[in-house]
Amino acid sequence: MATYKEIYGSTIEVVTSDPENPVTGQVWYNSTDNVVKGFQLTAAGSWSSGGNTNTSRYWGASAGDSTSGITMGGFNTPIGPGITNTELYNGTSWTEVNDLNSGRYIQSAAGTQTAALNFGGTPPGGPFSGQTESWNGTSWTEVNDLNTARRQAGSSGIQTSALMFGGSPTTSSDESATESWNGTSWTEVNDLNTARSSLDGGAIGVDNTSALAAGGYQYSIPGSVALTESWNGTSWTEVNDVPAAGGGHKFGTVSSAHLGNALTNYIWDGTSWASDTANSNNLTSRAGAGTTSAGMIVGGEPPSPAGTTTTEEYLGAGSPITVTFTDS
Repeated sequence: MATYKEIYGSTIEVVTSDPENPVTGQVWYNSTDNVVKGFQLTAAGSWSSGGNTNTSRYWGASAGDSTSGITMGGFNTPIGPGITNTELYNGTSWTEVNDLNSGRYIQSAAGTQTAALNFGGTPPGGPFSGQTESWNGTSWTEVNDLNTARRQAGSSGIQTSALMFGGSPTTSSDESATESWNGTSWTEVNDLNTARSSLDGGAIGVDNTSALAAGGYQYSIPGSVALTESWNGTSWTEVNDVPAAGGGHKFGTVSSAHLGNALTNYIWDGTSWASDTANSNNLTSRAGAGTTSAGMIVGGEPPSPAGTTTTEEYLGAGSPITVTFTDS
C-alpha cells in the first residue's frame, strides 16, 4: 500500500492552527487540538446551527451568504406593521447595524452584505409596497419604486442588476408581473408564464439575466403550484417541476439551487429537482440567502407572531469541509 508521503510527496504537516486554504486530500496534525485533520468533499448536503440573530423575526429578507450575510425587516409583533431591524452575519454571530427606512415584511432582497437591495413587501398602513432601498454597507437609502407594488415576490441578482417576479399585488392579474432593475430604476419586462405568489424566501439567480421561479401559490385560482420557470434575460421558459407544490425558503443559482419548506428540501442541478437533506428545525416563513456551497436560512415561525432568532447554515454535496479523524 502506498504511503501518504509517496502519494503527496511530503509527510503529514504539524501545525498549530488549521491551514487557511487547504486542498482536497490534504492531511495535517493540529498540535493545539491534538488531532489529525483532513480536507474532503461532502458526500451529501448538510445543515448546521449558526449564530442566533439579535432580533426574532419571520417573513424577513436576506442576502449575501452564510459567511458574509445580511438580514433585514420581517414581522414579530401582534399588530405589525413590520420591523426595520438590519443585522450582519460573519459566519459566527450577528451584529445590529442601521435600520431600514421603512419597516416591511414579506419583502424581497438581492445582493451582498456590503451592497444589497430590499424591495416590495407589506409596509405600515397598507398591504402592498413598491418601495426600494439600497444598502451601501453602512446605511439604507430610498431609491426608485417598483412599477407594481407587491409582496411575496421572487427575486434574483445584485444591487445594480436585479429581478423581481410574481408576488401578491393589488390585483390578481398582476401575479405574473416581472420587473428588471438596472441600478437606477425598474422596468417592466416579460411576465411569468404562470401567475403566482409565495415566491419569496430567498433569491435564485445571479443578476437580472438569470433567475429561477420555483413553486408558489396562486391567489387567483387559488392553490399551490409545483411549476418551475427559468429566466434568460428576455423571457421565461417552463422547466421541470418541483416534486411538491408550495413555497418556502430558497437560495442558489439557475444551475445549482436549493428549495425547502419546513423539513422538506430539494436540490436543483440545472435540469431537475431531487430530494435533499432535511434541515433541523420545523419552521416556515424563513429568509434564504447564498449558494449551495454557502447557504443559510434565517428566522421563521412558529411561534407567531414573535418569530425566532434561529439561523441554519447549508453546505451542499461536493462542498469542501475540514474533518477530524478518529479511531472509530
